[in-house]
Amino acid sequence: MNPDLARDAAPEDPLADLLRALDLAPGATADSFTGPSQWMPNGRVYGGQVLAQSLVAAERTVPEEKVVHSMHAYFLRAGKIELPIEIRVDRSHDGRSFASRRTEALQNGVPIMTTMASFQTVDDGIDHQAAMLAGLPEPESLPTMADALAGVEHPAAQFWANGRPFDVRHVPSPLFLRVEGEHVAHQALWMKTVGPLPDDPAIHRAALAYASDLGILEPILRRHGIPLSRPGMKIASLDHAMWWHRPGRADEWLLYAMESPTAQGGRGLSTGRFYDRSGRLLATVAQEGMFRVPGV
Repeated sequence: MNPDLARDAAPEDPLADLLRALDLAPGATADSFTGPSQWMPNGRVYGGQVLAQSLVAAERTVPEEKVVHSMHAYFLRAGKIELPIEIRVDRSHDGRSFASRRTEALQNGVPIMTTMASFQTVDDGIDHQAAMLAGLPEPESLPTMADALAGVEHPAAQFWANGRPFDVRHVPSPLFLRVEGEHVAHQALWMKTVGPLPDDPAIHRAALAYASDLGILEPILRRHGIPLSRPGMKIASLDHAMWWHRPGRADEWLLYAMESPTAQGGRGLSTGRFYDRSGRLLATVAQEGMFRVPGV
């Protein structure tokens, strides 16, 4: 294996590492691509990375005038950070206005994620949106992740504080060690990449897909007052859906407003909406996850 495809420690430049992960190389067969796996403290590939890479691979096979508007994914197996990702694309449909692509992400020939994505030629039409939440604190007034986790020496905490390509700030507060305040099934995150991205809109769409897996299941835990550090708890993403509505930049502040309508049977569902700072709705997300909480 190419030693550059795996790391044994967090990257020194998280944003450069994200762009490296999105810069897929041609694979061994037509419509196949390969990319590196980013380092994670638990040894498992971050799901948002594979979502973003699958989108990049699918876009490589679609005419430039068609832009992704929806993507549906199933997380099949946990990926290993020491292995690269191979992504195979099936050209399911090419129409005049729409195109569909199915992707399969594999490690050592074993599927870890499948997606179906739909692309549309940009068009005019009726336009409305749900309003952004009002009265939230500005992102600059909130503590950074490094501030929130100051003094916590655990490798996972240090990675969250300094090793991610996104600056993420919780409203009302993180729930890594404790759940502060009312136990409600909603929260919001202000987020943007830690530095500027290239102007290519495809990079920003992929970065938004990457970010869509950050914290999306947290409202379920917040509702029940369960911190992420709860001993013995196991969480796994099961499936993920995303709809892109309007173009936006992932290197400028975005509000990710989340809520969980239900949890039952060891599973929980969360939805989220991405807004830019002016209040434009950029994307909508839904994800179901598995929760195994000792004593519950």
